[in-house]
Amino acid sequence: MINVGIIGGAGYTAGELLRLLINHEQVSIKFVHSTSNAGKPITNVHRDLLGELDMDFSDNYSADIDLLFLCSGHGKSKDFLAKNKQFCKIKIIDLSNDFRVEEKEGDYNFTYGLPELNKSKYGKHIANPGCFATAIQLGIIPAVAKGMVDSDIHVHAITGSTGAGQSPMATTHFSWRQNNVSVYKAFNHQHLEEINKTLGGLSSSVPQLNFIPVRGTFTRGIFASIYFDSGVSEMELLKVYKTFYKAEAFVNITTEPIDLKQVINTNKSLIQVQKIGNKVLITSIIDNLTKGASGQAVQNMNILFDLPEDTGLKLKAVAF
Repeated sequence: MINVGIIGGAGYTAGELLRLLINHEQVSIKFVHSTSNAGKPITNVHRDLLGELDMDFSDNYSADIDLLFLCSGHGKSKDFLAKNKQFCKIKIIDLSNDFRVEEKEGDYNFTYGLPELNKSKYGKHIANPGCFATAIQLGIIPAVAKGMVDSDIHVHAITGSTGAGQSPMATTHFSWRQNNVSVYKAFNHQHLEEINKTLGGLSSSVPQLNFIPVRGTFTRGIFASIYFDSGVSEMELLKVYKTFYKAEAFVNITTEPIDLKQVINTNKSLIQVQKIGNKVLITSIIDNLTKGASGQAVQNMNILFDLPEDTGLKLKAVAF
């Protein structure tokens, strides 16, 4: 059994992680730490786990485990690890953005955890990618790596409200978000830094990435439309993408139209490849809480412990 602990157990990513781990045949959850909810039943916060998990949030934690998941807000992972050096010798998966770009911190050395690109490089410490970053990178990595991009890359991507976290804000309040759409952080979203770092490792000539993030009126999912100029044919593109992801458990390439319901509640990434005139249109979709966060964290855990990548992740989309 893999003995795991979770820090920051009250948020959306921790709730989704728990939903996956309680059905993972190789995992035993030893503690779920939450400063604000210590001593309370986990199901008081994650009510979907009622009848599935009989545990309380803990106010303490131990390094006597095999793996630690860090699910606290951005900036808090660095603080926690700086104060708790006893964890440096065990495996860690951090779901914040603290180590996605600057991977070294004292005794900790993180690898950027996009498994379709980096799993052969993994050490003990993994920085889980961001949700937008996952969808966009999976959509463009094959084309950039093969030098098939002849212009700037343009991305328009819409995300569900769970991507903003559990703490209520003006732009996540139901009465504002429902039946509403808005742009935020145009051209300077925080995930651009990790994407550009990845692209810089693939090519000496990195295309300019123009990213327009959009708040959606739904709870889960990311739908990214990506386009750029290219002189290659659709058939060539399709061959490159299918070859690149041939051995990957969760990436599926198609020329058929795709929609968000095909990936919600799954760890799948669906990528539609099209050529329209001289423009390549890549549509890349994921569930922001599974493949974009907690599902990818479980996938990375499976890799760290030499398990099949889809262990505990054979999930069915909602469809309707």
